[in-house]
Amino acid sequence: MSTNTSVAGSGTVSNASATILLGRVLLSVIFVLSGFGKLTAIAGTAGYFGSMGLPMPTVTAVVVGLIELLGGVAILIGFQTRITAWVLAVVTVATALVAHTGWADQMQMISFMKNLAISGGFLVLASSGAGAYSVDAKRG
Repeated sequence: MSTNTSVAGSGTVSNASATILLGRVLLSVIFVLSGFGKLTAIAGTAGYFGSMGLPMPTVTAVVVGLIELLGGVAILIGFQTRITAWVLAVVTVATALVAHTGWADQMQMISFMKNLAISGGFLVLASSGAGAYSVDAKRG
């Protein structure tokens, strides 16, 4: 298997950086859309959170919406990627444990497992960093 690795000053960027960029885009989409949806429908989100017994459902809806939206954008552009990936990994596991433990329902089991897989992707991103196509790389 051949890889195109970057060489200092050569102007080429590794295949790994392009793959990391694609991974960041794919990971960020769900969070940007979900966070935006929560923030533009606070009453509905708060009602749902309240029905699950979460404390201060309106405040929780705003906080979760902001974490998802801003975290998703940060991952997308590769800003503070390692920290953001850890935060979103923890939030995603917490979401799985709070909202997707009704495993008698196969869709809840699938959602639980999806959240664990997304968290795994974030942990890999936290380890690898954002790659060359990112704000982090431009900032040094």
